[in-house]
Amino acid sequence: MPTAEQALACVRVCQMLSNGYQPIHVFRYNQNTKTVFIIAGVTESLEVLIFSDGQWSFNDDEA
Repeated sequence: MPTAEQALACVRVCQMLSNGYQPIHVFRYNQNTKTVFIIAGVTESLEVLIFSDGQWSFNDDEA
């Protein structure tokens, strides 16, 4: 289960994406890593990780 901080961060990130007219293609909670993973953008080039403490970052992992 996502934390309350994580859930609020998800709403904020999705709202920012929506405000920029960016489609959200994948929205997934990973129980193993306790992170939310979002793939967004017209070319699916935006990847966002949302951590259990509510912090988030763009995923720039090339591997």
